[in-house]
Amino acid sequence: MKTTITSIVTAFILMISFQSFAVEKTNPLRNVESAKIITTYLEATTLGSIELNKYLFADDFEYRNTVNNLRFNKREYTSFLKAHKGIKFNCETTYEILDQSGQACVAKAIMKFEHFTRVDYITLNQNEDGWKVSKVVTTYP
Repeated sequence: MKTTITSIVTAFILMISFQSFAVEKTNPLRNVESAKIITTYLEATTLGSIELNKYLFADDFEYRNTVNNLRFNKREYTSFLKAHKGIKFNCETTYEILDQSGQACVAKAIMKFEHFTRVDYITLNQNEDGWKVSKVVTTYP
């Protein structure tokens, strides 16, 4: 009897553990508006919040800095953000959606620091997995 109970409990525990591995993590940004994606991007860049980065950027993401013409892909840029996790920029940040039509959106984010201003032009695309940041071009006017 003791062996039967132990076997049943073991089988039950194994079933539960296999089910927990099968659970797919859902994208918390899947059903949000483009404005939420932009604020999530700004939280990642200015507040060091990286928890949602794997859902935020498109696979073909490109970051470009116009000052030195450097370009980075998704892996390189998310590695940069990860290295700066928790670092908060001392700047005033605003954004505006310049155009949104169908499954495309272009926004402008302005980060005013004490001695300079950074402007990010953010392109988003919408697919079955929601809005994704596909390109960011940074300028320093």
